[in-house]
Amino acid sequence: MTTVLVVDDSPTMRAMIVETILSLGLEVTEASDGIEAQAKVSQTVPDLIVLDVVMPRMNGYEFCRWVKNEPASQNVPVIMCSTKGEPFDIHWGKKQGVDAYITKPFNPDDLIAKIKELLTH
Repeated sequence: MTTVLVVDDSPTMRAMIVETILSLGLEVTEASDGIEAQAKVSQTVPDLIVLDVVMPRMNGYEFCRWVKNEPASQNVPVIMCSTKGEPFDIHWGKKQGVDAYITKPFNPDDLIAKIKELLTH
């Protein structure tokens, strides 16, 4: 089964993203920050990660850099889903290895399209 890791410190936002992913019939695991997400990826590497930027302890940019530098997870696609939507934020995300960038509030159809696109490559 295809597994998606959702990393967001907002329980409400995490629930919205999880609901969207579950509608695709995919399995979901959750983490509330980059440190918790590191532990999950170290146990079981997901097929895709949906990631917020602004989080306590370890932000999304730092976590994405870690994912892309770990041999076991370096090829896992990462979708950044954040309120930080300025051109510099998107550019910085891409520099960290983000494969797609969606700004909040997001349209669930846009997230679904990006997930499908990245899982078929």
